[in-house]
Amino acid sequence: MIANTLHKKQTLSFEVFPPKKDGEFESAFETLDALGKLSPDFISVTYGAGGSRSKKTVDIASYIQNTLQIDALAHMTCVGCKKEALIQVYEELKTANVKHVLALRGDRPKDMTDEQYNSRDFAHASDMITFLKEKTDFQIAGACYPEKHYEAFSKKSDLEFLKIKQDAGAEFFITQLFFDNDTFFDFCEKADKTGITIPICAGIMPITSAKQLGTTISLSGSSIPKAFADIIATYGDNPEDMRKAGIDYAIRQILDLQQNKVDGIHIYTMNKPLMAAEIVEAVR
Repeated sequence: MIANTLHKKQTLSFEVFPPKKDGEFESAFETLDALGKLSPDFISVTYGAGGSRSKKTVDIASYIQNTLQIDALAHMTCVGCKKEALIQVYEELKTANVKHVLALRGDRPKDMTDEQYNSRDFAHASDMITFLKEKTDFQIAGACYPEKHYEAFSKKSDLEFLKIKQDAGAEFFITQLFFDNDTFFDFCEKADKTGITIPICAGIMPITSAKQLGTTISLSGSSIPKAFADIIATYGDNPEDMRKAGIDYAIRQILDLQQNKVDGIHIYTMNKPLMAAEIVEAVR
C-alpha cells in the first residue's frame, strides 16, 4: 500500500493522463511501459471533470496495477458526481484490483447548471473522503496547495481544511505543482503546526516550453520565482534549449527536496517518458 511505503522510505512517483480518444490507447500503453521500466513507487491517473473519462481512468489504472505490477492511484473527482456513480466507479476499480484513489473536488463541468451544482452530493473533497471511507476499502490520498487553493480565504484556513481531509480519512497528500522550494518548506512547517501528520508528496512539473508555462499557470495558479522567470526569458524562444533548461530546473528542485527529507516526489510527466527518464537518472 502506498501510505505504508511512504512511511518507510522517500518515494518517487509519476502522474499520467488517459487518452482522449479510444484509438490512442495503444500509444498510451507504450508510454506506460516506458514509465514502468523506471520503477516508480506508484503511478497516478487523472480523471475527467465530472467523471467524463472515468472508464478510461479505470482501464489505465488497471494496466498499471495488473500488467506493470505497480501501485495505481486513480483520481476521483466529485463535483459533478452522484453517490451512486461514485460507488459504480469504486466497483469497477475494485474489480480491476485498484486499491488507491486520490480524492479531488474537481472543476465544475462547463455544462453543469446552477441547479445541478447547488444540489450536488459532495460540496468538498473532504465530504467525498468521508463517504469513501465509510462505503469502500480504498486507501485514500488528498490534494494540497503549497500556495493555498485559489478559492481559500487565507493560507491558515486552507490548512484547516487540509486537517479536515486528514481527519476524514486521507492517508497521504500530494501537492499541486510549485516552482519555489522555500514555499513548499514553509507550507510543510505550517502544516505540521496545524496537526498534519500524514506524508506529503511534493508535486513537480517540468516546464519544457514557454507555451506550457502559460497553460500551467492558468490552471494551477502557481507563482513563478525570479530564477525560473529568468530561464523563460533566456531560453523561451529556443525550444531545445528551453526543454533542457526546464528539465534541469526540475532536477535541481527535486535534488534539493530530497536532501531536505521530503516524504516523496510526484512528477507530473505529461505522458513524456523520455523526459521522465532523464529526470529519474539524475535524481536516483
